[in-house]
Amino acid sequence: MFKKVISLVMCTALAAGLVSCSADSRNTDSDKISVVTTIFPQYDFVRQIAGENVQLTMLLKPGSESHTYEPTPQDIVKINECDLFIYNGGEGDAWVDSILESADNSVNTLAMMDCVETVEEEIVEGMEAEEEESGEPELDEHVWTSPENAVKIVECIADRLCEADAENAGKYRENTKKYVEELNNLDSRFKEIVSESSTNTMLFGDRFPFRYFADTYKINYYAAFPGCSSESEPSASTIAFLIDKVNDEKIPAVFTIEFSNKKIAETISESTGAEILEFHSCHNITSEDMKNGETYISIMNRNADNLQKAFQLTK
Repeated sequence: MFKKVISLVMCTALAAGLVSCSADSRNTDSDKISVVTTIFPQYDFVRQIAGENVQLTMLLKPGSESHTYEPTPQDIVKINECDLFIYNGGEGDAWVDSILESADNSVNTLAMMDCVETVEEEIVEGMEAEEEESGEPELDEHVWTSPENAVKIVECIADRLCEADAENAGKYRENTKKYVEELNNLDSRFKEIVSESSTNTMLFGDRFPFRYFADTYKINYYAAFPGCSSESEPSASTIAFLIDKVNDEKIPAVFTIEFSNKKIAETISESTGAEILEFHSCHNITSEDMKNGETYISIMNRNADNLQKAFQLTK
């Protein structure tokens, strides 16, 4: 934490110099408004709403781990000079406050966590919890993992885009309406899968950043770590607990998340015969996925495929 604070102070100081030297360079290369996002969900939501009508930047590089991201001086300049800055909020984005406090101008911002009702990160039976510095539970930051929440976030983003670019507001509203229909269809698909299944339990040999998803579809879950855990090596008791749960409840599949080394899931699979499946949190995607045009919808539909496969295996 201290290293990150020092790094932020240095970055902010450097960025301040860069901003002062840049005069007011906002939108000098284009009449399009500039939108900066921190991670993939907001980036893709803006793409679906605005298309090519905005200059869009995602600060987190494709393939990078979001929980260890630190802004560069160039990133801070982009934030200071954009027309709309969209971030997630919560403890993971604590660095944003330092940047906004030192900004020379008032930056137009939107936090995704402000668009929905938030819940605390949950520690379920068998899960290894990290000791919090404050001693208080943190809010779960992965609000976009529920398509119902995604609809609320998209509508908030659309409102801000319309305010920032009234000339294209009609296009944004039309695109938003179509996109919300797609998200509602995705929501209906998940509800149908769960309603037609004989089980409602998922087991993750990994972190679990899907609290909002699980709450929405009334899914029970077990996992090695909570969603924002920095731990990667579970205790023997955690592994034993998850193996016992697979055997006792006849859980046919063990899930992993994107960018996982799958070691925990492989250990569980070797001991139980459970199939390993991926459930992607959409936090970030690979460079190849970005080139191939992957979207929140396409990724979540793959999640639906794997959920359906796991749940049907129990029949």
